[in-house]
Amino acid sequence: MLFNLEHPERLGVVTEVDEDADVDDEPDDDEDQTSEEAGLDATDDDLQRRFDQMTFVVATGKLAVQPNWVNVSDVFRTDQDAPFLGKAGIERVDDPRYTKYSQRLAKLRAIRSYVYRMDVLERALSYDEVTEIFVRVNSLGTKLRSSDLALAQITATWRNSLAIFESFRNKFVSAGFDLDLSLHLKNMIAFATGQSRFLTVGGRSKEQLQEAWKLSCDGMDFAVNFAKNNAGIDSPVLLSSPFVLITLSYFGHKRDYRLSAEDEDRLRFWALLANAKGRYSRGSSETLLDQDLATIRDGGGTTELIDRLRLQVGRLDVTAEELFGRNQRSALFKTMFLAFRAAGAQDWESKLAIALDHKGATHRLQFHHIFPKAVLRGHYTSREADDIANLAFIAGRTNRTISAKPPAVYFAPLLKTLGPGPFQAQCIPTESSLLDIANYKAFLADRRSDIAGRLNEFLGTA
Repeated sequence: MLFNLEHPERLGVVTEVDEDADVDDEPDDDEDQTSEEAGLDATDDDLQRRFDQMTFVVATGKLAVQPNWVNVSDVFRTDQDAPFLGKAGIERVDDPRYTKYSQRLAKLRAIRSYVYRMDVLERALSYDEVTEIFVRVNSLGTKLRSSDLALAQITATWRNSLAIFESFRNKFVSAGFDLDLSLHLKNMIAFATGQSRFLTVGGRSKEQLQEAWKLSCDGMDFAVNFAKNNAGIDSPVLLSSPFVLITLSYFGHKRDYRLSAEDEDRLRFWALLANAKGRYSRGSSETLLDQDLATIRDGGGTTELIDRLRLQVGRLDVTAEELFGRNQRSALFKTMFLAFRAAGAQDWESKLAIALDHKGATHRLQFHHIFPKAVLRGHYTSREADDIANLAFIAGRTNRTISAKPPAVYFAPLLKTLGPGPFQAQCIPTESSLLDIANYKAFLADRRSDIAGRLNEFLGTA
């Protein structure tokens, strides 16, 4: 664990950071690597701003070398402040940081003498009683997810069930579709109760849970197969919310997995639109999911699901205005990847089709700032630089080759070698007038219009 000597006065939360081991595989200053997450990672600046607000962070090599981050174990091993103050660049006692950092190190060391309370429960208590105590104690202590508390209640009723749940989850992990265990539990609750909330799980018998689990496993098999092979959503990172799978699962179950050609077509239409429009990633996601489950439970079909989506988002087609200000975290960014892939988009050098599962740092997919951030710096804001209309999908080596070159420089040789096809596949305008930094906003507007058209063509809303 690392401790931030410069943390805000109000203590921040602990976070865990994923870090690539090979520094050479990291994107350059003007790149953001998608790797297996299709461009959903935060930029370096975004991450650093988040870390600056943290107090404790799981150690990473990048943070450990920064002067204001100290190793908690090292602080616990000594009562001397000098090594840590020296690392922070404090050489004089009149440095304004000297007292603040010394006091914070003292508070950190005080954790060593903290007295923890332990309640030992009587052996005579039943497993149900122990579980209830666990749920109540933790509800006002360390924040646990509702699925954690539900799992405790489920395993109290159905002993040794966790191994069964994990085995089913691991089947999808092996197939490259890693889903959190909580999603499988929520799917089970949907099959048991017709709604998705865990509040009623405590009242279900072992037999009811076992039957719901069996049915929900068949439903999830159908949902993942449909998402991958019918809708082309072949990775969970391309989902704006995994709740889409629960609706697909429940729909398949209620149709006894016998869909007409029209049902299949309309269900695919709904799945892609719900994913693109962020059906379950805006507002109360569980409330929206419960509405859709109730629609299916009460005999509704794809028409009713689409009507509910329309009621939520208004028009179903995508407009250029809807893309304004969006970035790589948008649900539409995921759909943009799907649409470009369907249009035959390839890496500009290797000609490999864009995909999330390419092996090796050379070919691993990255999202590329067409106008590199270094080129835009000082002229446009970071938010404008990260606009969805400034992002394209190429391989890591190609991205590093381009580095911080402006498009007015690197487009010409690519166009000469490749022609306009690879750019058209990703709706990238190549008119020389739009490649000038002064016309950056005009470039974004032009490309937004083209992207909207491509998305509507892909979604079937054109």
